[in-house]
Amino acid sequence: MEIIDIISYPSIVATCDALVGLFANGEWKSLSKEMELYELGKVAYVMTIVWATIAWQVFSVGLVGLIFEVSSLFCNSISILGFPIFPVLGVVFFHDKIDGVKVISMVLAIWGIVSYVYQQYLDESKPKNDSRIAN
Repeated sequence: MEIIDIISYPSIVATCDALVGLFANGEWKSLSKEMELYELGKVAYVMTIVWATIAWQVFSVGLVGLIFEVSSLFCNSISILGFPIFPVLGVVFFHDKIDGVKVISMVLAIWGIVSYVYQQYLDESKPKNDSRIAN
């Protein structure tokens, strides 16, 4: 139950902060206009927001679970794995355009993943070499 608590409380605080900001600067007045301008309609707009929220919560619970069960480094590597994948999926499914910033972030994410995998390879192969020398 602690994973849910660790995710729930910051999410509640963030939601309250976002609602205070939404009402404090008056942007709540433009929400209906934003829904009307959404190409797929109001229901699709609400469903997009709701499912994006659910997906982020599931993702957050999974990451905290990875931190508790494996390590924070592995959790970070898994979350970074999405950086090069999701822009490509956005291009394929939503016909999004890839600009220079996305390309640079994808290259850095791939570099980080490859570095993590290579370091794991080095760490796994090192004890085998040391044990042969000792024997």
